Amino acid sequence: MAEPLQSCHTIDLNGTIVEGHMPVAVVASALEDEVTGVALPGMPAGSPGMGGEKDGEWTVYEFGDGGEPAVYAEI
Repeated sequence: MAEPLQSCHTIDLNGTIVEGHMPVAVVASALEDEVTGVALPGMPAGSPGMGGEKDGEWTVYEFGDGGEPAVYAEI
């Protein structure tokens, strides 16, 4: 995984990689869409498991085998 997409937690859910403090709705969508992986870089305040208030929009990226990351969702 490209360094700019890295966070502090990674999980493999039946072949879909989830990187970061990802909202459950995005995980569900990624599993339904059968993407290779999604990432919410860093540790944004207000994300699941993080303290603080959400400040602005988060960009979730989709990544796959060797391709460039693409925006998966703006939440």
